[in-house]
Order: sequence, then C-alpha cells, then structure tokens
Amino acid sequence: MLGWAVTFLVIALIAAVLGFGGIAGASAGIAKILFFIFVVLFVVAMIARAVRGQPPV
Repeated sequence: MLGWAVTFLVIALIAAVLGFGGIAGASAGIAKILFFIFVVLFVVAMIARAVRGQPPV
C-alpha cells in the first residue's frame, strides 16, 4: 500500500510540473489518504504484536 501512495505522489508531482492542476490535486489527495491508511495499519500491527507479548523489532 505504501508503494501505491508513492506511485500517486510521483504522478501528482509529474502532473504538477506539466501544469495539469486537477490531476495533480487528485493524485496528491489519493497519495495522502493511502499514506495515512498505511500509518494506521502499521500502528495497529505494532499494538497487536505488543499485546501478544512479542517485543517490537
């Protein structure tokens, strides 16, 4: 999922350089949403691992 966020971020940057405002804004928004979903899933995974008694690596 982090790969998708990076992909949409790159698309947004390329579209911004080329002057496509709508596409750049949409891609940046998608990248931002995917990034926050990735962070939430990471935190949930770390909490689940700690609850099971395994130390974070």
